[in-house]
Amino acid sequence: MTVDQPSHLAGALRRRRYPLTAWPWRALAYAVTTLPVAGALAVVSSVLAAPLLLVVGAWRQDRPVDVVAFTVLTAVTLTGLALAPLVGAPVATFERWRLGLVDDRPVCAPDRRGPAARWTGGAAWREVAYAAWLGVVVPVAYGTFALLVLLDLALVAGPWLTGGRERIVLLRATIDSPAEAVPYAVVGVLVAPALLYLAGLLVAGQAAVARWLLDDAPDGAALREVTRSRARLVSGYEAERRRIERDVHDGAQPRLTGLTLQLGLARLDVPDDSPAARPLAVAHEQAKELMLTLRGIVQGIRPPQLAELGLAGAVGDLAAHSMVPVTVHADLPRPVPEPAETTAWYVVSEALGNVARHARATRAEVRLTRTDRRLVVEVEDDGRGGADPARGTGLTGLADRVAAVDGRLLLASPPGGPTLVRVELPCRP
Repeated sequence: MTVDQPSHLAGALRRRRYPLTAWPWRALAYAVTTLPVAGALAVVSSVLAAPLLLVVGAWRQDRPVDVVAFTVLTAVTLTGLALAPLVGAPVATFERWRLGLVDDRPVCAPDRRGPAARWTGGAAWREVAYAAWLGVVVPVAYGTFALLVLLDLALVAGPWLTGGRERIVLLRATIDSPAEAVPYAVVGVLVAPALLYLAGLLVAGQAAVARWLLDDAPDGAALREVTRSRARLVSGYEAERRRIERDVHDGAQPRLTGLTLQLGLARLDVPDDSPAARPLAVAHEQAKELMLTLRGIVQGIRPPQLAELGLAGAVGDLAAHSMVPVTVHADLPRPVPEPAETTAWYVVSEALGNVARHARATRAEVRLTRTDRRLVVEVEDDGRGGADPARGTGLTGLADRVAAVDGRLLLASPPGGPTLVRVELPCRP
């Protein structure tokens, strides 16, 4: 399974293998289904623009405007504009569904409460704006692209179209013979891939406008506030975790150690045949077990290796204790912020645990790279692959932990391997 795949056409266009994927066909399907919708809306737009066309036509012909016709057309236009939200809503619903042809990301529909929301809500008028754009701008763009395609086809077919009395005129150049048309045909063949990408850009632009006007998801300011709130929660959690660790380490743990010591000394003073000897021995053993449990809890709050060895050393310690041979490459020219450092350690720990339990690998490699703004952690193994978060391998919890610090997790694990877990964590200055 590969998680790092483009989820929309604009992202797919940046990939080198774009022509060999399904995205050109998805773009074609989106363009073909656009034609009837845009055509119908173009007719509606021309009707609504009739008063303006009447005035322009009268002005160009230098004659007075027909007042009766202008009044009737203006009334029709105003009525159409008043009813535009009722037309825009079903068009927008269909367009949100159709957007899935070239964009796998979800699109949120507006929450309309009451009939008045169709005229008073901003989302309703954005739908009207999209319908107007689809009926005016899109037909012009598609028509221009169609002319370019016809011109390219004429260039490619030039050697067969010329000859005898047939000739082709290109701007100031006139092609009279097949020999003269051959260079233009070569140019047409070379331009064809560019037209493929131009079609993708045209469709991607249309899809971007559709998402911009029809997606009623929270705006950027709200998302930024959510991100800040999550960062504050993570920082508060880290501070509270350190406080608990300090209180346990400096308070409860020394007292429990002293209690264990006192019980051990008491056992030395009590004869073995005394009735209190056995209960005292049991209490002593339970105190030692509780001390080990408490030490494990303290270490689980924040791995002590991080404080003692740093991230590179702590990851090296994990590699040394792994059941699979692990190679560590660390490029950390500057310190890593504590939240990113702790998350990275848990990522490596969980990933190496998965390698040992599920991958059937013979070796693994851990790479740590620190740039100006992020820390990149990569764990790769030569195992059988096919890692699936749905099968409970801990990847879902790992992704949640990474997302909590505003990072992202990418997984590539095709059947047969290899498996690569890549985590990018922000390192804000």
